Amino acid sequence: MPDINPFLPGAPKLEPDAAPSDIEWSALSQSGSRKPVNDDSWLAFASDINGAARLDDQGSHSLAAHDLIFGVSDGMGGGNAGDVASRLILDELTLVIPGTFKTAAAGLHPDYTSHLEKAICAVHEAINIQAAANEAHQGMAATLALAWFTPENLYFANVGDSRIYLHRNGETKMITVDHTYAWKKLERGEISERQFREHPRKSVLYQVMGAGKNQTKPTIGALSYQPGDRFLICSDGVIDGLWEKNIHSAFSKNQGSTSELASSLMNRAISNDGRDDTTLITIEVHEGKSTD
Repeated sequence: MPDINPFLPGAPKLEPDAAPSDIEWSALSQSGSRKPVNDDSWLAFASDINGAARLDDQGSHSLAAHDLIFGVSDGMGGGNAGDVASRLILDELTLVIPGTFKTAAAGLHPDYTSHLEKAICAVHEAINIQAAANEAHQGMAATLALAWFTPENLYFANVGDSRIYLHRNGETKMITVDHTYAWKKLERGEISERQFREHPRKSVLYQVMGAGKNQTKPTIGALSYQPGDRFLICSDGVIDGLWEKNIHSAFSKNQGSTSELASSLMNRAISNDGRDDTTLITIEVHEGKSTD
């Protein structure tokens, strides 16, 4: 069973005659200064009964006819294995997530959290199978942070230390969980943010996708979103360059568009650190346009 994130902030439910929300997004990724290959990957796709359609790095899309899925993955492994792992995760998700629409078409109500757990476990197995078939890819692994917007709710999941933040009503909160023991100490208040950032085991993960492990245990949550909500999905390269106060400040100061917010976050993260691959997606929920 997955860990269930208790963070479930309320928001008004979609009224029967209300137009589904529009989702705006921007994605950026840059290789780290100490690395020749970018092992991070990001993904944006629209999903319906016909499958998945990849989306560009910037855009806006209605939830009227499609679910929208956004993900960031940070690959790990020797050679190009990290790059392969992160891309494989996101490619596989485009195959398994649209299955919810077939469930709905059959007259059954899809269990999104269960489907998301099964999808992540299936991708975990696919990574291990490919790694076992190629000696150069043995031990490859990756993190995942995923946001799945349906017309009613956001379902989110993470494995490892890629993160999702929510900015709502002037407050910024991390809604995922880093799967490191150092982060657990931070969450319990045993160490400060500075001590966490300097902790020698800050990046030692106890949950990953792949790495030859028998299973992975994602943390999964859900929340009701509302117009004006903004989100950040990011790899740990962003966190290396930004303190929590920097992330909140960027949300507060860049309210014009997701591209402005993405550029602000990326530029400051690279300026402050930039050694690791740095990848992020910024998202904003807009009130849907009525078709009347």
